[in-house]
Formats: sequence, C-alpha cells, structure tokens
Amino acid sequence: MLRRLSLVQPDSFAFTPENLAWAKAQMTKYPEGRQQSAVIPVLWRAQEQEGWLSRPAIEACADLLGMPYIRVLEVATFYFMFQLHPVGRIAHIQICGTTTCMICGAGELIDVCRARIAPAPHTVSADGNFSWEEVECLGACSNAPMAQIGKDYYEDLTAEKLAALLDALAAGQVPVPGPQNGRFSSEPLGGPVALKATEKAEELNASAALAVKLRDTVKRIDGSEVPILTPWRRRPEQADPDAPQVEPTPSAGRPADKTGVTVQEAAATSPGKPQSKGEPAGQPADAKDTH
Repeated sequence: MLRRLSLVQPDSFAFTPENLAWAKAQMTKYPEGRQQSAVIPVLWRAQEQEGWLSRPAIEACADLLGMPYIRVLEVATFYFMFQLHPVGRIAHIQICGTTTCMICGAGELIDVCRARIAPAPHTVSADGNFSWEEVECLGACSNAPMAQIGKDYYEDLTAEKLAALLDALAAGQVPVPGPQNGRFSSEPLGGPVALKATEKAEELNASAALAVKLRDTVKRIDGSEVPILTPWRRRPEQADPDAPQVEPTPSAGRPADKTGVTVQEAAATSPGKPQSKGEPAGQPADAKDTH
C-alpha cells in the first residue's frame, strides 16, 4: 500500500525541551556514529507529542540523527504505526477489521465512526476532536470486536458502547480501557473454566490497571510525565566499591554425589538431554551413575 504525506502541513516542528532531552538520551544507547539506530523511537516520540508525523517533524528527526531526509521518510512511510495525516485533537480511533473482529461486528463499529466522525478514514471530524481508521489484527481476538483508542485497547465492543466511549471522550473523560462487557480479561464469556477456586484480588487486569494509573490513554506526551532513565550508560567501574562481593554458588546446599561432583556438574545420561523422569529405558554405555 502506497503511503504519502498529507497535503496539509504545518510550517514547522520542534520537540519540547523535555522530549528533546529524551530523544538525545535514546541516542546514547548506540555507539558513536550509529545514532540513526534510534530513528524509530525518535519518530515515535514526535508522534506522541503531536499526534501524527508531519513533514517538518520527519525532517527535524532526520536533522537530530544526522540522516538524509529520504532515509527517515522511508521509515515513516513503511511502518503503519506512524500516522502521516492529521488526527483528532482528542483521539484517533483504530478499529480492528480482521477476521475475528469482522465476524463479531467490526463493521458496525466502522459504521459508527463513519456516522460520528467522518465518512472516510484518516479524516478529522468537523469539530476537530476525532479521526479514525480500520487496521489489521491488533491481537485481541478473544475480545472481539475491539478498537485501539490512543494507547489502549477497548474490547468487547458494540456499536452502542463505542458511541458511548466517543461521548465520554468528548466530555473530557477517559473511560477505563479493557473489556467493556464486564469481563476481567479474556476468560470465557460464561466465566472461568480453570482455576475457578482462585480468588480475584484485583478489580482490573494488569493492562487496564496500568492505564488507569498512568492516565495517558489519549494524552499528548510532552516529556515531563516521567524522569529520563538511561541505565545502559552505567559502567561497571561505577558500581559501588563497598558492595559485598558474593561468589556464585550454584549448588549451595546440595551435596556432591558418589562421583564427587555436584548435581550441576554431573554427566548427562544421554548425549542430547539431561537425566529426567522421562529418560527412556537403557543408557549409553559411557553414562555415569549420578544418583
């Protein structure tokens, strides 16, 4: 599929100071002269800041990384995760239209987007708040049909539930992501059939709980949300010299067998795999008794 830049372009682009610092920090992951390896995360941060990738944004990323414009344009147009057209001020809605979701009602969700947002995908609504597109499988087939709104998944949708989500977002709310039909995660609709005796301590599944905690489902990222961490820059000589030195003891507490070696050092009883309960009858002639 041929992907082109939007005909509507802003005059310029600039990272916020915090996002610029973040982008430069990502470049330090790579050896000197290999900064272009950070092109995808840098482009992604530009999109997180603006909602989409404009030509000035692509060129700014190229300048930062010391790359020809065409090389960065190749990356931006190759990966469908990069939006090359303006998106809604509040949210961009991505409807999964692949087999399972299509069978379960994705067409009805697309009809809602056509009626409520715009007749054609990649078109901003009249009020500027929303845009939408149909995408390939997003991997939530057990919870079909579903949509990705901003960073999070909204699953087990109906046309009415999607319309209600749009209303809530337009009112400044951020609905809780995850299943929208009362399911905890992707267990059967009739309830769990395994581990039924296990009590559920959490109200939300891990993904939905993290989204509620971060509150960044549809937020434009300016770089001030979290501190910049660069653990890869820590060198061994920077380790605490006063820290206790612990020698590895892989067989601590396990005595040697009658051959005088530990369990870890014992010879395997077959050339290709260690001794186990599933060891077939008969042993190689040179196998050692490790019991």
